[in-house]
Amino acid sequence: MSEENLHQRRAHEKYLEMARGIPVAMMLTGLRQKPVHSIPMTPKRVQDDGEILFISNSTSENNANLLSDSDCQLIFGDVRSKEFMNVYGSAYISSDQELIDDLWSNLDNNWFEGKNDPSITVIRFRPRYGNYWDTKTNALVTMAKLGYTAITGNETEIGVKGTLQFNYQKN
Repeated sequence: MSEENLHQRRAHEKYLEMARGIPVAMMLTGLRQKPVHSIPMTPKRVQDDGEILFISNSTSENNANLLSDSDCQLIFGDVRSKEFMNVYGSAYISSDQELIDDLWSNLDNNWFEGKNDPSITVIRFRPRYGNYWDTKTNALVTMAKLGYTAITGNETEIGVKGTLQFNYQKN
């Protein structure tokens, strides 16, 4: 696997591509405690400026953790496409009803009593840096390439990994 560390614009583009292409992220909060709290979250929107918006319950453990420490980590993984991304940043909680109305979908009724439920909040995640792994091929092709390397000893390209260095301003 080759390494390509991305900076500024290229890091931003890769981040947006992966964050928009992988439908669920594990959100880790309370990063200084053991065990770290983690929960699967579906981004409601990945904004062009890199901010990711999630709907969350004001009484949730992740909200409580973010109120005491805004450090947060998102782990994206798509085993089908063999794409993975780990992003560290800060997350802030908003109760802006206009934003909630804008992000709301009928699926959210599974967790809330309608979009006017007072426990609804929006978590606004802002990345600082991250890592990515992208094989750019499916599992069968990757296995064939690994088999070729095992038989011949010749290295084959099975993908790319690297760091993502952003220049986003803190909220």
